[in-house]
Amino acid sequence: MARRPRAGSLAGIAFAAAAAGILIVVLSAAHLIPQLRNPFAETTTVRSQPVILKSITELSRYEAASGSFEVVVDLTRRASLLPSFLEGSETLFIGQGTDIAFVDFSGLKSQAIKVSPDRTSVTVSLPKAQLEPAVLDVSQSYVYAQQQGLFNRIGNFFSGNPNSQQQVYILAQQKIQAAARQSQLLGEAQKNTEGMLDGMLTSLGFQHITVTFGSAAAS
Repeated sequence: MARRPRAGSLAGIAFAAAAAGILIVVLSAAHLIPQLRNPFAETTTVRSQPVILKSITELSRYEAASGSFEVVVDLTRRASLLPSFLEGSETLFIGQGTDIAFVDFSGLKSQAIKVSPDRTSVTVSLPKAQLEPAVLDVSQSYVYAQQQGLFNRIGNFFSGNPNSQQQVYILAQQKIQAAARQSQLLGEAQKNTEGMLDGMLTSLGFQHITVTFGSAAAS
């Protein structure tokens, strides 16, 4: 008859296996053996095409001031013959964006800087400050409220047009651009440019510094 293994032997084997498992976990935690991986852990794989460099712009200007703007756009569309609950829409859009004022140094000639014979005075002639195209912050801009007629809702449902709200974004950007032109941004940019040049030229030993702004540089 085959002999049955003793209970003590089975307990010893189980204890040895448990001890070995604990030892592996401890060594893995102490980085003495490769880390144990969770067989049920999720992995994320990101695949993308190589980034393409589309243009390189030479930096030859001084960005002297920037402004943040908020605008409310109320865009209403109405059909001439149908009531608004059937055809038409009204969108209330909150747009936030920025604009940058800069002074272009790229077209400066040698005669733009005039130094006195005793090298104590200098006059710098610069073009007027200009504005970049306003940039709408899409992460902070949003549709606050929207009402659509029945036919509009049905059309949007079947068309799935992702650019259906594109017009309010364009209008918000245009309004921010216009507000930047009417603001003190250009004057502040010229003031900051004058202060920057004053500090730099003073450090070079000039005692009298004059900065003038003429016509805007050609774009």
